[in-house]
Amino acid sequence: MKTVRSSVVLCIFTAILSGPMATICGQDRTLEDNPELAAWFEAEVSKLEQQNELTRFKTLAEWQDAKPKLREQLFDMLGLSPRPEKTPLEAKTTGVTEEAEFVVERVHFQSMPGLYVTGNFYRPKTFEGKLPTILYLCGHGRVAKDGVSFGNKTYYQHHGAWFARNGYACLTIDSLQLGEIEAIHHGTYRENRWWWNSRGYTPAGVEAWNCIRALDYLETRPEVDATKFGVTGRSGGGAYSWWIAALDERIACAVPVAGITSLRDHVITGCVEGHCDCMYMLNTYRWDYATVAALVAPRPLLISNTDKDTIFPLEGVIDIHRQVRHIYQLHDAADKLGLQITEGPHEDTQELHIHAFRWFNRFLKNDDAMIEKLAVKYFEPERLRVFTDLPTDEINTTIDEVFISASPLPEINDILRDQQGWFDRSVAELRDRCFRAWPEESSPATADNALVDDASGDSMVRIETIVMSVGSEGEGTSLIGFQSQPLVGLPLTVAHSPDRQLADLSNIVLVVLGRDPIESDLQLPANTSDPDAGVAVFIPRGRGPFAWQGDERKQTQIQRRFQLIGTTADAMRVWDIRRAMQELRAQCPKLQHLTLKAAEGTESIVLMASLFETPVDEIIVQNIAPDRDRQPSILNLIRTLPFEALPALAATRSRVTTATTAAEAPFAAKLTQNPDWSGKNVEFGSP
Repeated sequence: MKTVRSSVVLCIFTAILSGPMATICGQDRTLEDNPELAAWFEAEVSKLEQQNELTRFKTLAEWQDAKPKLREQLFDMLGLSPRPEKTPLEAKTTGVTEEAEFVVERVHFQSMPGLYVTGNFYRPKTFEGKLPTILYLCGHGRVAKDGVSFGNKTYYQHHGAWFARNGYACLTIDSLQLGEIEAIHHGTYRENRWWWNSRGYTPAGVEAWNCIRALDYLETRPEVDATKFGVTGRSGGGAYSWWIAALDERIACAVPVAGITSLRDHVITGCVEGHCDCMYMLNTYRWDYATVAALVAPRPLLISNTDKDTIFPLEGVIDIHRQVRHIYQLHDAADKLGLQITEGPHEDTQELHIHAFRWFNRFLKNDDAMIEKLAVKYFEPERLRVFTDLPTDEINTTIDEVFISASPLPEINDILRDQQGWFDRSVAELRDRCFRAWPEESSPATADNALVDDASGDSMVRIETIVMSVGSEGEGTSLIGFQSQPLVGLPLTVAHSPDRQLADLSNIVLVVLGRDPIESDLQLPANTSDPDAGVAVFIPRGRGPFAWQGDERKQTQIQRRFQLIGTTADAMRVWDIRRAMQELRAQCPKLQHLTLKAAEGTESIVLMASLFETPVDEIIVQNIAPDRDRQPSILNLIRTLPFEALPALAATRSRVTTATTAAEAPFAAKLTQNPDWSGKNVEFGSP
C-alpha cells in the first residue's frame, strides 16, 4: 500500500480547519509567532477571568464562607497542604554589628531540619517596651564577591536600617536562591526541571514556609510585639509578601511592592518571561491573582507599584486593586486598602519607600507624621554575613527533592481487596488534582458535520469534525479533522483497505506519535488479512508538523504559560488522545477492537488517556519505566499517583504490552502477576 506523507495531511488539514483567529492585543512575540496558540490562551484566560471575578461575591457572608476554602487551596498550591511539621528552629546569632542609632544581629534558623534561613535582625539601640516588627522579604538582588554570596539581605539593608532608626524591629531574610546558601528558583525557567510540575513543587512554597517560620522566630524575641507584625518586600520580595499576608493572619499590615499583576499580564502580555518560578504558585485551582490579594482583607494593605514596570504592568495592578477593593468594601474597610502608583521603572525607588514607611507608621504606630529620615545603606556586605563556613547538613540546594512528598505506593493487598475501588479512586483523584483544565465532558461530533457558510456568505464557519478521503487511486486513506476543544484543531489519519470506508472498520490500531509520521506509521502492515482493519495515526497538539514556533527559550516560555493557567501541555495532550479515541468510535460505528500504540515519548500520556475512556483491547508501549526527566510534566501527578502504579492502573481494564522487563517495573509486575489479580495481563519484554 502507498503511504500518505505527513506534508500532504498537513496541507489538507490546514485548508479544511484554518480560519480567522482572534487578535491578541499587547501580546509578546512568543505568542505572535503562534496565532492559533495565542487565540487558545486568550480564550482560556478570558474564561478564568470571568470565573474568578471577585465581584461575584455579593455579600460579606458569601466571602467569609468561601475564604477558608480559598486559603486552604492556596496552601495546597504552594505545596503546604498538609503543613510541614514545625520542628525546632535551632536559631543562632553569629555576630552583632552596631551603628549609632541601631544594632544588627546576624542570625540564622532552620525552617525545617537542614533548611537554613539566614537574616539580619535590626532593632533600635535604645527603646522601651515591645516594638512593632517588620518582616522584610528580599527581591532578586545578588550580592557576591569572589564566589562568596553575602545574601540579598545585604542588597536591601537600607530598609532594615530605616525601620530600626524609626522605632521598629525588622528581620530581613535571604531568599532561597540568592541567600548565603545559593539554591535554585529557575527550575522550569532555565533548568529543564519540568518534573517540578509533576511533583507539585514550586520554590514559592519554600519562600512562603520560610516566612511562616520567620514569624515563629520573631515570636521568640523579647523585643517584638507579635500583635504588630508588618510585611513588605519588593519584586520577588513583593510576591513573598503576598504569600505570607494571604496565608498567615499574624500579619497585621502589608505593603507588597511590585509583586503582583493579573493572570492576563503574565500569560498574554508575556510577563511570565521575566519571572522565575518563585513568583508562582502551582495553579491547580485555576485562580487569577486578585484572589491571593483578597485573602489579606480586611487587614491594612497598600498595593504599591511604579507606572513603567514592564514585568508588573500598571493595567494589571489597577485591575487587582479594583477587584480587591470590592472585598474591602464588603468588610466596610475601604480605608484600609491603598493603591500607590509612582513614576518609574521596575526599581527600588525612594518614592516607593516613603509611602510604605508612612503606611506602617499609620497602622502599626498610629503616627501620621512626615518622614524625615531617608533609607540609606550603612554596611559593606561582609559585615552582614551570617556564616563564615556554610553548614554541611544544609538541604537548601536539594530542597526541591524533599519539600513535597511523592505519593507512596499503595499496599498490593489493599488493591487486591478492592481493585475496582482503587481504579475509581485513583482516576477521580487524577481528574481533580491533575486535569482540572480539561473541557467539560461532551459527546463527540457526528459523522455528518460539514463546513457551512456563515450568515454573510463571505467565509466558512469551522465546525467540530470533517471527514474526507485523501488517498490516491488504489489507496485507502481517510482524514478526520476534528477540534479537540475550541481553537484546537487536529488531524487523525486512518489507513485502511481501498475497498473499505471508515464506517466499515471494526478493528483499528491507534498510533500516537510525538513527532512527524514516518512511512511505517501511515500504512497497514503487509501481513494484515482483516479487510476491516485500519491503522490510525495521531499527533497531539504542539508536536511534529504542528509544533509551536520558536527557539528553545520560546518553547520553554510556552510551556510555562500552560502551568500558569492550571495545566501543562502534556496534560492537554492526554485530552487530545481521548478526543482522538472518541472520534474514531464516532466515525467507525462498527468498531469492536481498538488498540493503542504509543511511540517513544508518549507512553505515559497514552496510558493516562486510556484511564478516562471506554476500555481498549490492548495498549502497546515501549517503556513504562522512563527516568524522571523523560516522564510527562503534569501538575501534581507524582503527588497524586506513584508513577510506578500507572501501568498497573491501566491494566485494570486493558492488556498492556511493553518492552520493559518485569525487573524494571517491579510494582506492576508484582501486582498483575499475583494470582488474585482480576485485571488484564501486563506482558513484559515484548517488542
